[in-house]
Amino acid sequence: MLLKDKTALVSGGSRGIGLAIAKKMAANGANIALNYFAEEKEGREAQKEIQKMGVKCEIYHFNVADFKASKEGIDKIIKDFGKVDILVNNAGITRDGLVATMTEEDFDSVMNINLKGAFNLTKHLYMHFSRNRSGSIVNVASIIGMMGGAGQANYSASKAGMIGLTKSIARELGGRGVTCNAIAPGFIETAMTAVLPEEVKKKYLDMIPLKRFANVEEVADLVFFLATAKYITGEVVKIDGGLYI
Repeated sequence: MLLKDKTALVSGGSRGIGLAIAKKMAANGANIALNYFAEEKEGREAQKEIQKMGVKCEIYHFNVADFKASKEGIDKIIKDFGKVDILVNNAGITRDGLVATMTEEDFDSVMNINLKGAFNLTKHLYMHFSRNRSGSIVNVASIIGMMGGAGQANYSASKAGMIGLTKSIARELGGRGVTCNAIAPGFIETAMTAVLPEEVKKKYLDMIPLKRFANVEEVADLVFFLATAKYITGEVVKIDGGLYI
């Protein structure tokens, strides 16, 4: 298997896209360090799912937006697994609202988790990857970070920031054999989109040339491809069904 004896750290990995990514990595032989900030029950259930695939999986409950907690989490992961080969910065939240009504707390919380969280984990693994002269970072950005979204100034700004972070890290660590790429998903079939009213879904589907939302497994396939690509770095790959043509 392509990732046998490798360790992948997936943030926000207990549900949705993050869990699909973790399972894709595990299916290809990787041991999984799974970060989550939801209820412990959810983290334990995700861990059991992955362990059934025959790989090691440990869960780590900490807020990626917390610099100190992130450092402690990374240190524990390296102690438990010996190394990290792949980092997937997937943790993210939304707090939608027009700028006129958006609170400072809503703006800050989205920026702190989505963007600062990715910085924190990358920062704490930076020298680890550099010393090992290998590693792969994949950041889960969003098509909204490329095209903007009414009522999503905080989310759009955080994801646009992830794209800039991706390109900068790619330049900094490329000479050490480390790749850093981002994906930009459009509309994905998740618990979040499942509750959209039918008329809203139809409006979005009319905008997508492929006339459907992606499933989480398709997103995981793209992350896996970028995590194992040896000569691709600094790229932002859209997975949006043609929404941003």
